[in-house]
Amino acid sequence: MSRKLFVSIHLYLAAFFSPVVIIMAVSGGLYLLDYEGEVIRTEVGHVAGARLDASSHTLSSDVVAVLAALNIRTRVEEVRVRGDNFYTRPSSRQNYTLRQTESGVDVEVANPDLQAAMMELHKGHGSKIYVLFEKIFALGLVLIMLSGLYLGWMSPMYKRKTLLISGLGLFVFASLIIF
Repeated sequence: MSRKLFVSIHLYLAAFFSPVVIIMAVSGGLYLLDYEGEVIRTEVGHVAGARLDASSHTLSSDVVAVLAALNIRTRVEEVRVRGDNFYTRPSSRQNYTLRQTESGVDVEVANPDLQAAMMELHKGHGSKIYVLFEKIFALGLVLIMLSGLYLGWMSPMYKRKTLLISGLGLFVFASLIIF
């Protein structure tokens, strides 16, 4: 492959994915600075006599039926189960928690603010199409880094600097893992 092709790959991928990198870096940085965002949770109602079975093959449709009993129409792509709690996904936008009780199912709506929604996206809790985009983004980011390193290594003027700086980056990363 020619140098011009590598420059083009590097440039186009970097230009396309740079808004995502910036948004993820800002929201991730805010999270690390202890601004996790807020999720406003509100009790919606109780469906008496309803039963949810975590091992049911129809769990998603059962959850949709419980929500419909409360006149809630929403798209449920997946249901996560933890104990007696059933969480609808994607959780990067308005979602529901259903809690099994002896008398039925309690339902609560969760509305994440922008920062909380971004954290859910970081965790891969977005829509299925967004999760696919994140996988493509990960591959694109690897290609951006590899093409950039390749271009640096192949340039007589930058070869030594590229090797030194990438080696330093690897050393710092490895050192921080140990501590």
